[in-house]
Amino acid sequence: MPETASTTRAPDALLPSLAPLLHEWLPRQRWFAGKGRRVTGFTLDAATELLPLDGTGPGLLHLLVRVEQPGRPADTPADCYQLLLGVRTQLPPRLGPALIGRIRQGPLAGRAVYEGLRDPRLAGLLYERLRTPGRTGPLRFHATTALPPALAPRMLDAEQSNSSLVFGDSFILKIFRRVSPGANPDLELPLALSRAGCARVPAPVAWFESGASTLGVLQPYLRDSRDGWRLALDSLADGREFTIEARALGRATAEVHLALAEALPTRRLARAETEQLAAAMDRRLHAAAQAVPALLPYVPGLRAVFAAASGGAAVQRIHGDLHLGQTLRGSDGGWAVIDFEGEPAKPLDERRSPQPTVRDVAGMLRSFDYAARTHRPWNADWASRCRAAYCTGYAEASGTDPRADPALLRAYETDKAVYEVVYEARHRPDWLPVPMSAIERLAAR
Repeated sequence: MPETASTTRAPDALLPSLAPLLHEWLPRQRWFAGKGRRVTGFTLDAATELLPLDGTGPGLLHLLVRVEQPGRPADTPADCYQLLLGVRTQLPPRLGPALIGRIRQGPLAGRAVYEGLRDPRLAGLLYERLRTPGRTGPLRFHATTALPPALAPRMLDAEQSNSSLVFGDSFILKIFRRVSPGANPDLELPLALSRAGCARVPAPVAWFESGASTLGVLQPYLRDSRDGWRLALDSLADGREFTIEARALGRATAEVHLALAEALPTRRLARAETEQLAAAMDRRLHAAAQAVPALLPYVPGLRAVFAAASGGAAVQRIHGDLHLGQTLRGSDGGWAVIDFEGEPAKPLDERRSPQPTVRDVAGMLRSFDYAARTHRPWNADWASRCRAAYCTGYAEASGTDPRADPALLRAYETDKAVYEVVYEARHRPDWLPVPMSAIERLAAR
């Protein structure tokens, strides 16, 4: 059994003492969703000592904190974030970069508070807690199999909306930073795929939760794999074709869709529902054109794309944010699909709703375009060949070619490109020509 834990003893005094530090630290984190809006206050949902704070060594404090910010609709709860804070009297130099600050008042006055996931001892404690299913205060830990003990942890720096720890190159733990009530699709869908016998997705081996919220998922770490984005860029840099890989990736995507359709409910959209989808795309286009005036000349053509989408499409659970960076190719050449959380900025209910499979296909088609645009000169033919090969592979495995309903596929690809325009205009203006070239192509058709 790992070191004991308890619900922290003075939650009412704890948050006011931490608030000055969190005001400075939280907005600087890559996974903080409220950037650009000031923080006006905090509310504590839960506080749990996973490692007691009054011992001679470090303590580990698990918090679920709501962050108040202006501009939120009155009927929408404040964003809730999961924090794992280390607490020490003296912080070793090796943990200096993880420092959040020193507490000036309250039950932890004089202690150093830091990002606990960067402390191997505390990260290891979290793994040990996953090895021993049970309850700690409001936290519940689950495991589907026996896990080996004492695996050395390391924190990955690549993720944006979450945090990940790798244990001994055997398992990876994704910790969801912004949490919502309900099963997270990154647990729900891989579990369903595992039950359906789909080997394209690493099956969860453990997870933890609080109430109805999923907090973290442990899965096998595919250490000998490389992500599809990097493989595509290497292909472009070396002047190699990527069509064989794209075709195999299309087959893998179709296999995942087929398994999800087997494991979870499916249905068909009525014409009115398709019209509602098109209307939502139209509203997003209108908002995007207000934010990025470069879109304005293309609005009539893009609206026509949305209006052309017809009714009757089948809907089911899908990946929701599929692109080359969400795929891994193993040393045996086989593809795996990862990160089923969907677009973290969207509400959880929306991410869990059934949708046409062509939405995933459209996301991957846009990803090939993005990869091709990284090459100088722009290799548009490379992207076209990859896109065709991917759709061919998908049709081979599913029996249905995503190009068979060109209006619906084009609508989803257009919707994705509109989203990309807004994102690039705000965050990477130098990349704006990438989605704008797609906008020009799609509007002209």
